[in-house]
Amino acid sequence: MFESLSDRLTETLGKLSRKGRLTEADVDDAMKEVRRALLEADVNFRVVKDFVSAVRERAVGQDVLKSLTPAQTVIGIVHEELVRVLGTEREPLRVPDRPPQIIMLVGLQGSGKTTHAAKLAVHLRKQGRNPIMVAGDVYRPAAVNQLQSLGKQVNVPVYDEGVQKNPVDIASNGVRFAIERGYNPVIIDTAGRLQIDEPMMQELVNVKNKVNPTEILLVADAMTGQEAVSVAQSFHDRLGVTGLILTKMDGDARGGAALSIRSVTGVPIKFIGTGEKVDALEPFFPDRLAQRILGMGDIQSLVDRAREQTTEEDAVKLQDKMLKGKFDLDDFLDQLQKIKKMGPIGQLLEMIPGVGQQLKDAKSQISDDDYKQIESIIQSMTPLERKHPERIDFRRRKRIAAGAGRNPSDVGQLVKQFDEMQRMMKQFGKMAKKGKMPKGLM
Repeated sequence: MFESLSDRLTETLGKLSRKGRLTEADVDDAMKEVRRALLEADVNFRVVKDFVSAVRERAVGQDVLKSLTPAQTVIGIVHEELVRVLGTEREPLRVPDRPPQIIMLVGLQGSGKTTHAAKLAVHLRKQGRNPIMVAGDVYRPAAVNQLQSLGKQVNVPVYDEGVQKNPVDIASNGVRFAIERGYNPVIIDTAGRLQIDEPMMQELVNVKNKVNPTEILLVADAMTGQEAVSVAQSFHDRLGVTGLILTKMDGDARGGAALSIRSVTGVPIKFIGTGEKVDALEPFFPDRLAQRILGMGDIQSLVDRAREQTTEEDAVKLQDKMLKGKFDLDDFLDQLQKIKKMGPIGQLLEMIPGVGQQLKDAKSQISDDDYKQIESIIQSMTPLERKHPERIDFRRRKRIAAGAGRNPSDVGQLVKQFDEMQRMMKQFGKMAKKGKMPKGLM
């Protein structure tokens, strides 16, 4: 996410850190590099100008330049100004005085509206909600079928009336259907076009006037940079958009859309799409994205993802097993599969402070296929071998390797690494019993 921009900013601010004392000229040189990096990332020119001006004005103050850690103070100012540009605070979905909550998704064709209708439904269901999706795109070939297919995949009902009815009536009937059967929220997928035109906009205005949505969320492609900002402004002018879902944020988006859209349109980003899977949708937190852009990681989002995959009770049981040295390969496989659900390994590494930069080259070599290799080896073992990997001799290694389609050396390496991990866990367990656990590990 924003890898090119992050590298440029990290390098520029890193030079400041190595200088110790700073002069006004040092700050000016750094701001020139920051300005260039933001413009190359396709950030709106006025946003760049205001951002650089605000940072410089605060950074050249005498209290900063004469402080003991001026470079760290300047980096802190850059972070604060990035957060300001991105929107300062998380803006959750609005809640109506009376249910149901009606969420209308709008955007250009190809922006990912239909897919993100399902992603949003999955996200809200995790919060204990009972969503329904309404198929209101009657123009794009197979749009209704796509939403029905996604609904079956995520086990969320879909209301549709085929492709012959008026989209305004479909939306209205869908809301009535939801109220009668107790569904809440109602997520309406609307039609898009390859480009903005008057008939599309008027139809969306008619849908809005008919169903009075709680939220009108624009789904925009982050990879399109300034074009996404222009699209957002056009939709906002006609519809009064209440929030944005930026898609394709898992790629190396240049960052222009995310860093410009709030300042230019005044519309908050509410969610970001971080992958192709149906659960790859994250609430948008300005401070967390600013940290990622500056290479500071995003531990809180990593923790949030981990919490979705396990319960507090399971976490306590797992810790107890680890400290007692009873953690076996079945437990390891279970944890591995939970980590897989959290997202691509490269994306997870970027959330750990410092790791994104230190493992910059290694990240491209760490593949999700590594997960599959470990899984296939463990799944080729017998229950006894998973409980007691120390019993795996050369003959067993050959059999396991053949079943997994791997080399015996791969099996041996996995067993060796797991044995070292078990020994380390036992040592921690003994230290914990004696009350000698290093501070911060308990």
